[in-house]
Amino acid sequence: MTDRITRIARLGRVFRTVADAVRSVVAPAALVRNTDLAVPDPADVFTDEEMPAPEAIEEAAAEYAAAADQARAADRAKRKAKKLLGRLPAGIYGRWQVERVQSSRTTADLDSIRATYARLGLGPVPMRPCAPSLRITELAAVEQLPAPAAADLPALVAA
Repeated sequence: MTDRITRIARLGRVFRTVADAVRSVVAPAALVRNTDLAVPDPADVFTDEEMPAPEAIEEAAAEYAAAADQARAADRAKRKAKKLLGRLPAGIYGRWQVERVQSSRTTADLDSIRATYARLGLGPVPMRPCAPSLRITELAAVEQLPAPAAADLPALVAA
């Protein structure tokens, strides 16, 4: 039974990979970042008088990008190690102890909440969006399109 489930899961992964590949050929525009998701700046952004020097901003952005790269590398390494460690039975292996403990983190049981809302006729469960993410992109890594010449602007507007 477990072997059959593994084959079905593998088939599902293959199907998703093929679907993503087809989607990238058929509708590559869907893979481009959606700029409609931009959110307004928070209330505590720097004023013109408080604005740090451009060099300080560039240094902070470079540090942020490097830290994000390190975090992604660390996440990949953790996932790779967890593939092996997650399948081990609890016990002591050399100088390492493997055990499973109850997490102190909790989360809302949305299935139960939806069932309660449906039973009481309250409609859909109210949801709110997550906090916006800070995205830092190095412009040297992004292909820059040349700005249109002033003489070309009337033709672009008419099109």
